[in-house]
Amino acid sequence: MLNADKLEILPKKWYNIIPDLPVPISPPRDGKTDSSAIELLNRIIPKEVLRQEFTSSRFESIPDEVLEQYLQIGRPTPIIRAKNLERHLKFDGRIFFKFEGATATGSHKINTAIPQAFYAANEGIKEITTETGAGQWGTATALAASLNGLRSNVFMVRVSHNQKPLRRTIMNLYGANVFSSPSSKTEYGRQILEKDRNHPGSLGIAISEAVQYALDNDYRYLLGSVMNSVITHQSIIGQETKAQLEDMEIHPDVLIGCVGGGSNFCGFTYPLIGDKSIEMIASAATEVPKFSKGEFRYDNIDTAGILPQLKMLTLGSDYVPEGIYSGGLRYHGVAPSLSLLIKNGRIKTSEVTEDDSREAMRVFSKTQGFIPAPESSHAIATAMEYASNPSNKGKDIVINVSGHGLMDLSIFGDVKA
Repeated sequence: MLNADKLEILPKKWYNIIPDLPVPISPPRDGKTDSSAIELLNRIIPKEVLRQEFTSSRFESIPDEVLEQYLQIGRPTPIIRAKNLERHLKFDGRIFFKFEGATATGSHKINTAIPQAFYAANEGIKEITTETGAGQWGTATALAASLNGLRSNVFMVRVSHNQKPLRRTIMNLYGANVFSSPSSKTEYGRQILEKDRNHPGSLGIAISEAVQYALDNDYRYLLGSVMNSVITHQSIIGQETKAQLEDMEIHPDVLIGCVGGGSNFCGFTYPLIGDKSIEMIASAATEVPKFSKGEFRYDNIDTAGILPQLKMLTLGSDYVPEGIYSGGLRYHGVAPSLSLLIKNGRIKTSEVTEDDSREAMRVFSKTQGFIPAPESSHAIATAMEYASNPSNKGKDIVINVSGHGLMDLSIFGDVKA
């Protein structure tokens, strides 16, 4: 039975931005594969997820079973005023943060992992695959698979696989097989390793391996970001935020979130995007400069070009990013809908260095007590810079803290007061 009190707060439908975009997004097209884009996706994506990927409906009903699982993993997540951060910054305004780190897996990723796993199980699928960078998505997939009676396989980018052993432990605890990518499990992984046994990996390579593994074994592949169905599921963040702010009688002036592929930022902002008085700022890593140096064009989702191509801001699918700790921000591209909204100026952008994000992580932890993920700390750094501008005096800032950083503390080495 659903928890009536919390269920009243949860949105009953996901929001799909596609019918409200200023211009239509360009459709996927074939990359290097012989089969058509849709035929390939039909082989590896759960049918209901694929339907949601291409629907023009503004809203999609959330199944009761998914709502129940949302409640079990900690939704709705809280929105908290960061008064101590305001004092530290001497900011004459208010700062709030939506804390997605309050979920069972510690990030927003579980919001789409649950429905995708639910739909796969409903279709009689027994095993799924995916990739992960820093480990948040892999962790979410592993738990969602377990909750829905599925076995899971996760290809983790090697540099993060080595940096973050506790993420691997959690995925194993949830029942997942975790492979360091590039791996010997797939033909593509073996090709990479033959050229460079010490290749650090990338999300593009890990995606290729996960997709190839699904194709080779007739498994299903769960999408972690970028695709519109994922963003639709993540809209639960923004819908909760909107309702919580209205309950507090607060109208935000600016919404700020970090961007790897775009799912947490889009899920946070899209339900409020119709309000033109709200400024929206997407924050990414300086070391992966897709906002400042990316090209808006068709490109492969994955490095091997197995999946269809999307038209998006991209650094190129063969781009090998620096081994920054914020593994979730290393992806080479940006979701097509977000790319469009950046191109037309509706959404502003910021790029933050790892040093500045680390300092923001330290300040936020000391002032608020919540330890944010390194990825989320890019958004916090952008918000701190925004608050330091005298022209923003008196404004209400809302940050999406997309995950906690309790598994990421080695970013600081030996911590000193």
